[in-house]
Amino acid sequence: MTAHDTAWRFHAHPEGRVLDVRLEGTALKVTPLDGDRHGSTWALRAQPGTPRLEWLGACAGEPDEAHLLAAIEAAFQRHPAARQLALQSPLPSGTRLVDAGIVTPAEGALPTVAREAFWQWPRAWLPQPREPFAQRFVVTQGKRHPLRPAKPQGTVYRRHIPWLGQTFTLDTVDIERDLPAFHRWMNDPVVAHFWEEEGDLARHRQYLEGIAADPRVTGLVGRFDGEAFGYFEAYWAKEDRIAPFYDAADHDRGWHALVGEARFRGKPFLTAWMPSVSHYLFLDDPRTQRLVIEPRADNEKMIRSLGRCGYAHVKEFDFPHKRALLGVLWRERFFGEALWIPRAEPTAASPAPARRHEPSLEDIHANP
Repeated sequence: MTAHDTAWRFHAHPEGRVLDVRLEGTALKVTPLDGDRHGSTWALRAQPGTPRLEWLGACAGEPDEAHLLAAIEAAFQRHPAARQLALQSPLPSGTRLVDAGIVTPAEGALPTVAREAFWQWPRAWLPQPREPFAQRFVVTQGKRHPLRPAKPQGTVYRRHIPWLGQTFTLDTVDIERDLPAFHRWMNDPVVAHFWEEEGDLARHRQYLEGIAADPRVTGLVGRFDGEAFGYFEAYWAKEDRIAPFYDAADHDRGWHALVGEARFRGKPFLTAWMPSVSHYLFLDDPRTQRLVIEPRADNEKMIRSLGRCGYAHVKEFDFPHKRALLGVLWRERFFGEALWIPRAEPTAASPAPARRHEPSLEDIHANP
């Protein structure tokens, strides 16, 4: 969909469902793609500063919560510079959106939805959100840390990427399904240069089996519209090798990444998957306030990309096997600055602004 089309289309995945959202003029229609025939109709009105989302259902009724979440996400995607949304709609019975701080009532005015709050609501992107795991401390190999929950299984995150027109997903590794691709990726020269894990199929099976048995690490496969393109490892930093090199908090998370399919190594894809990995890790446990990453210090392309996605370059340090750069992303910055939105690159004729550029939808399509 280009900026010049009269209709705009978006897919949302609240509560594990698949909802098609179409905007024609001000009419926004939400239609289930999962067998449920009941859709909903809304109006999205572009007002200065604060767009207004209006439910057009029966006066005595109320919208389905999944439809409400889909409409809100689509409204923010359509108006990426908007920091809040006015909501002219009854709230679904039993909803927790007000208690969670997602929807804020206002006496004598319409309730509002803050962008910063909405993007912290797991049910909009996680098929099976988990409650925070009860905190109990254990000691592993001399490291005291919270006992971690059982690792998830299946698809853990879905997000539609407007500038690609594709859906990004994260799935936990299924060794039998994912081993052939993982083996091929690890033997790709670009990947092997940084991961140094070349080898035969047996070695790579053993590697994935080791990750599956490690309670601090979850192996994930990234996909665009179902096509696997890369491998990710999400880990708890407190009990990881990185912990001695900074003041690791109990719920800090870290991650490693490789893009195995060459055609997915371009900027439009990176600006989709990198913020999405960060988003998933922040949503998985609301107590996670920081994400850390430690790429090789000579991986200049990765380090530049991390900086554009909000990771502060803290310092260089030495692991036994490599010199690394410590990158840190704070939860407050990610959600406060809407770092899931790609930023336009400054040009030589136009120096970087003091504040981050908040693009329009047209900017995102023109500068993917």
